[in-house]
Amino acid sequence: MEGASLDAVKAWVQQTRHIAVLTGAGISAESGVPTFRDAQTGYWAQFRPEDMATEAGFRALPQRVWDWYQYRRDLLTGVAPNAGHQALAVFAQQYPDRLTLITQNVDGLHQRAGSVGVLCLHGDIFENRWLDAPRNCCHIDHAVAGHPPYCDRCGNLLRPGVVWFGEALPFATLEAAQHAAHTCDLMLVVGTAGAVYPAAGLAHQARAAGARVVVVNPAPSELDGTAHGVLHGTAAEVLPQLFGAG
Repeated sequence: MEGASLDAVKAWVQQTRHIAVLTGAGISAESGVPTFRDAQTGYWAQFRPEDMATEAGFRALPQRVWDWYQYRRDLLTGVAPNAGHQALAVFAQQYPDRLTLITQNVDGLHQRAGSVGVLCLHGDIFENRWLDAPRNCCHIDHAVAGHPPYCDRCGNLLRPGVVWFGEALPFATLEAAQHAAHTCDLMLVVGTAGAVYPAAGLAHQARAAGARVVVVNPAPSELDGTAHGVLHGTAAEVLPQLFGAG
């Protein structure tokens, strides 16, 4: 459904007590961030996603998987947040109690734009965590450099701090996102096809709880039918207008 106009949604943003924003790969693509599958080019194209983004794949060939994530980290070093990221950050800085930012992205661009308290459903590619439950000897700051780094006492490996296929989302983060969906008055779903759950389910939860739901995306999404309004445009185009930065 098309529903509300841009001016109507802008009025909702201005009048609403609390806004939840769910962002997906589209907002980062505008900054030039390659998608998960786009990053599997050149040398990396020969490997299956399940070999590069599962615990089993990492345990089988930890050096190869670690190096692929380092390659992806390197790709991100030359990427900057765009006007969409910045509009959300500026609004949250001005009204810190009025916006909860939830993202499916692992690239850290929201944080680099100045957003704090971002709920990263799928983790953060720049963070590391231990592959196995850490023992008293496991300290990330003291890990031995390697591909991947490891604990010199027990051999525990560091792994990228992202959610791999077959893994549950971080419980506390998902719980906070669900709370925001249940308590917000307006949810904006930005730059996502709405096909990945449980993230996409947040929009349904918000609607069921009585919130207005608005999709911002240049292409049709699977959440369009749930929304009170669909704004066809990119995050960098639309969000500055909605949040008063354009």
